[in-house]
Amino acid sequence: MLANPPADADGHGGAPGGLARHLTVRDLTGLGIAAIIGAGIFSTIGQASLNGGPAVSLLFVFTAVACAFSALCYAQFAATIPVSGSAYTYAYTSFGELAAWIIGWALIMEYAVGNIVVAISWSDYFTGLLDGIGLHIPRWLTMGTQSAHAGYEAVMGLMQAGKPLAAATPAQLDAYYAWAQAPELPGGFRLVVDLPAFLITVAITALVYVGIKESKNVSNLLVALKLAVVAIVIAVGVFYVQPANWHPFAPNGIGGVLKSVSAVFFAYIGFDAISTTAEECKNPQRDLPKAMMYALIICTVLYVFITMVLTGMVNYKELGVGDPLSFVFAKVGLTWFSKIVAVSAVFAMTSVLLVFQLGQPRIWLTMSRDGLLPPVFAKVHPTFHTPSFSTIVTGIFVGVPALFLNMDLVVDLTSIGTLFAFALVCGGILIIDPYGKSDARFTVPYISGRWLVPLLLLAAGWLLWRYDHDTIVKLIEDVNGSTAARSGEGYYSVFRHQIPYLVFILASLAIAVVTFQKKLSLLPVLGLLTNLYLMTQLGINNWTMFLIWLLIGLAIYFGYGYKHSKLNKSAA
Repeated sequence: MLANPPADADGHGGAPGGLARHLTVRDLTGLGIAAIIGAGIFSTIGQASLNGGPAVSLLFVFTAVACAFSALCYAQFAATIPVSGSAYTYAYTSFGELAAWIIGWALIMEYAVGNIVVAISWSDYFTGLLDGIGLHIPRWLTMGTQSAHAGYEAVMGLMQAGKPLAAATPAQLDAYYAWAQAPELPGGFRLVVDLPAFLITVAITALVYVGIKESKNVSNLLVALKLAVVAIVIAVGVFYVQPANWHPFAPNGIGGVLKSVSAVFFAYIGFDAISTTAEECKNPQRDLPKAMMYALIICTVLYVFITMVLTGMVNYKELGVGDPLSFVFAKVGLTWFSKIVAVSAVFAMTSVLLVFQLGQPRIWLTMSRDGLLPPVFAKVHPTFHTPSFSTIVTGIFVGVPALFLNMDLVVDLTSIGTLFAFALVCGGILIIDPYGKSDARFTVPYISGRWLVPLLLLAAGWLLWRYDHDTIVKLIEDVNGSTAARSGEGYYSVFRHQIPYLVFILASLAIAVVTFQKKLSLLPVLGLLTNLYLMTQLGINNWTMFLIWLLIGLAIYFGYGYKHSKLNKSAA
């Protein structure tokens, strides 16, 4: 890592055979906005508003503040270690190889699994647009095999029960007809694939393969289009706002607002992708910290405005739809504008795909350099100066599952991987620079957390007791067995849902004690605590899936990575 010189030490030029340095602070900010203003603003913001009402706008602010703590830590690492790899590299330098592998494996889930969902969502928007202008792709070419078969079986079950086709949902009927009309293959299988999702993944992968300069030009163009549409949406929507729709502001209390934390946080993971391009920045130590903060501030302001406009135009109870921006304008009679928003959603999804397809190969490249993946993953194209093999593998990893799978929005699973990365990065700063004495170009401002952290935890506990009393009561009842006794369920089946919250309480107390004893820096500690708290809101089922994913990763590490690690070979 130290062998890679900072950009300003070699005249802003990449090393021979290395990655090409083309990115400026404007390009990096654009990449961050490209990833952040995507599925969140055009899709999941609707369900978030349904759960929390207009108060979800405050949740965006709270989540942005939580991200800001993490972004400051990312920025210091980026200024200290200007190497591709993002949180994987930062964990390697602070916690060691095993923790680095775990976070690298979690980032694979964050980028690849998240991109499968984005590709399928892009396909839905794109085919919907084509249908609107009279171009109809056969159903069996616009739907995953798994989704079509499940819908077909559901409709057949209704028919066998003597119920009419009208009893099926529109989605089930679409799947039924897709399966029924598809060409039959040997063995009774049907050729049902989501071709648009596959093709957009191939196109984006080809662009990323060709070069970082071409990728950033396309990203900047898409971002400009996206920001223009978002600005117009706000400007037009303001005239249709009815303040009565903002009352009640938090209809479901704090619990309802926090229920949407995964959907809201899913929107903010984009600034993580910026740090994967460190070796392609003209001046990473100066530009990466600036770009992270710029992207975070710009996107937070836009999200708050969009949420207030959405919840002001229609009642929050009507926003539980997949395309809330299009829906609200159609609702107030601006159908033509609704179609413009739908077109912009296609561009928004494309830019998210681009940034994440850009980030994943660079993490694999860095892991391969360290010996944890086969050497071919570190191969850099001699002409395009991109991680060629890793880029192709990333395309396959996303494109092929998108053809067949029915991936519901796994924002919770993607968010838990991101939060885990953020928590480790904040913890890493507490290890390498707990008192803000680093001579890096950017450091997290040091404020002693000795008294502030315990006081802030007490204040947070009082606020929860005051404004989210029901959650605390439920926690106590679930732990002492009252809930299980009333419902007749087993004690563990009830208690397990509180395990993440109980772990967070114990971890908070331990962090407060250590901070008091060692006078640790306040901001990284707050970043660590807020990320851990947000992880508790994602549910035990997501934790279980996350732990299974990590166990698979550990098997690969001890089967290959540990034996081939350059660090372990050096030690030997």
